[in-house]
Amino acid sequence: MLTSITEGILCCLTGKSANTVAPLENSEPGDGFEFVEVKPGRVLRVRHIIPDHGCCEISGEEEQRPGQGVVHCKRKITVYRNGQLVIENLGDVVRSEILHCQNGNTEPSSTVEVELSDYNSSATEPKPSHGAEAQPPPAGERRRKRRPKRTVVIDCDRKISSCKGTHSDVALFFIHGVGGSMDIWGSQLDFFSRLGYRVIAPDLAGHGASTAPLIAAAYTFYALAEDMRAIFKRYARKRNILIGHSYGVSFCTFLAHEYPDQVHKVVMVNGGGPTALEPSLCSIFNLPTCVLHCLTPCLAWSFLKAGFARQGAKEKQLLKEGNAFNVSSFVLRAMMSGQYWPEGDEVYHAELTVPILLVHGMHDKFVPIEEDQRMAEILLIAFLKVIDEGSHMVMMECPETVNTLLHEFFLWEPDLPSEVPAAQDSPPSQDNK
Repeated sequence: MLTSITEGILCCLTGKSANTVAPLENSEPGDGFEFVEVKPGRVLRVRHIIPDHGCCEISGEEEQRPGQGVVHCKRKITVYRNGQLVIENLGDVVRSEILHCQNGNTEPSSTVEVELSDYNSSATEPKPSHGAEAQPPPAGERRRKRRPKRTVVIDCDRKISSCKGTHSDVALFFIHGVGGSMDIWGSQLDFFSRLGYRVIAPDLAGHGASTAPLIAAAYTFYALAEDMRAIFKRYARKRNILIGHSYGVSFCTFLAHEYPDQVHKVVMVNGGGPTALEPSLCSIFNLPTCVLHCLTPCLAWSFLKAGFARQGAKEKQLLKEGNAFNVSSFVLRAMMSGQYWPEGDEVYHAELTVPILLVHGMHDKFVPIEEDQRMAEILLIAFLKVIDEGSHMVMMECPETVNTLLHEFFLWEPDLPSEVPAAQDSPPSQDNK
């Protein structure tokens, strides 16, 4: 603690931020590690594991099964000027019973109304999910008086098939959040690479062994998102699955929205609600870098207490092995201040047609469960799974549970009828609205 305070004082006197650009010294190319220059002078460390054994291609019979795994995604999203979001599902709606990755059928069309103006106050109140039998609001005077501000119509067919590790066209992307590194996914990378999956896990700029630029603009959401876009385009296969944790979930959402035909499925681990990102003006991370450097031991202790359900020697060792919360105060401050993404609102998330698995640790003190429940309501095909013994770093606390859950989701595909009645495609009650 005394050393940290001394370095903080020297940082204030000299104007130089301590520990801002040094990558991990023990990071050497090999064992699947690569260094990718996404921009001139901006180098990210990436772990890219290719299965040793031969990969078999998808059989023609599996590729051409008529009607199997094809979901008709048709929904109308209307934002009203009074702060109301109305989502009308007009196509196939997958049953919520397949939360445990079991095959399911489609449900009749439904309508979901969401109040956007009082998100924080109403987050704890139960909302009708897209899989529930929600009754559409009456087409009376109240509906006619509301003036639409924006209307989005989605009409497409999405083919969802199982992603087996022996298929050479499948790639898994693991993206960490603020203060983490690729090492927090150690158990998942080893598990799925042994199953035959091609796995890719980058270090964000300023994290792990990636370079740490000395300007705050290098850590904005858009700068980091472009890094992830470059990594995705470099390693993407025909079918790609994105797995994000915390802040990393936002980059997965961005990529799924930008590349809907290449992103097959998404996993969101403790990612929070479907709201636009905006940094808090009253956050402790707005303090000067030298002050944050002095507070580093306290921040690390707070992260340990809030990030894990238990705070014992095992958890401390997990943090050390995962190289978590081992970033400079300058990078930490720039990352927290750069989380500005106004496009990532409820409508942006509601436009996603990719199947999404939401994993939430019950003891998470950073992300309330109400936020993930809200996310499940907004998304078209979303499955929420709560792990009772986990917290914010659930993939490190409960690796076996998380690995099994993810694997089942990768292998899941909807068992839909080959022919969908025309009456379900265009409900008469929705046409006159």
